[in-house]
Amino acid sequence: MSSPSLFIPCLVDLFLPEIGEACLQVLRRLDLDPVYRPEQTCCGQPAIHAGYVRKAKDSAKHFINVFGEDEAVVCPAGSCVCTVKDRYPELLQDEPDWLRRAEDLAPRVYEFSQDLVDVLQVEDVGARHEGKVTYHESCRVLNGLGVSEQPKKLIQAVTGVEFVPMQGAQVCCGFGGEFSTNYPEISEVLVSEKVANYIASHADLLVACDPGCLLNIGGYLKRNHPDREAVHIASFLAKAIQDDKR
Repeated sequence: MSSPSLFIPCLVDLFLPEIGEACLQVLRRLDLDPVYRPEQTCCGQPAIHAGYVRKAKDSAKHFINVFGEDEAVVCPAGSCVCTVKDRYPELLQDEPDWLRRAEDLAPRVYEFSQDLVDVLQVEDVGARHEGKVTYHESCRVLNGLGVSEQPKKLIQAVTGVEFVPMQGAQVCCGFGGEFSTNYPEISEVLVSEKVANYIASHADLLVACDPGCLLNIGGYLKRNHPDREAVHIASFLAKAIQDDKR
């Protein structure tokens, strides 16, 4: 089993570094030694959404140069994975050599839970957590990558967990990148509904796979329900692994 490269997205690097550390801990638990390439930068997603095509192309080419020869690239943000898989071929369609390299790399880039379950064939990471856990379906993870069962399998394999469904789990939390800043009133309604469903589920913890959703949901929780918590699947598993060792 070869060790993957870790791509740490901007939101994790700047705001939620514990997610990157958790990815490393979980993968090492599986006797892997992930590679971190310090020359990595943004995947270019913000530039794409803002219409800066030239800057986005520069980011895409840099990503391809950094990771292009790696057997597998693992990222804890489904939206960034979607950018590499779906948007790079669109950006580089008029440059045949770069298009070929983008299309060659795309199948080797995985969201974190997808890599564990589909590639490494691991569901039980040897962890323990006593309590009720629910799951939020991040839009790009669910609709862009088709990843839904993988994180749920990882959660349910943790000893002591009672997995509970959440109404509207597949409904957007209101983040949507620039959507939350361009339409803050709509975003606030969506995240309030998401949190209301979380509380109604009677779960002790909400788990998600995308850092953007976690920033949005986590911010609302801190302002309105500071006794509740939302965490990334990697952070949940890493802590549960530590709890199992006690």
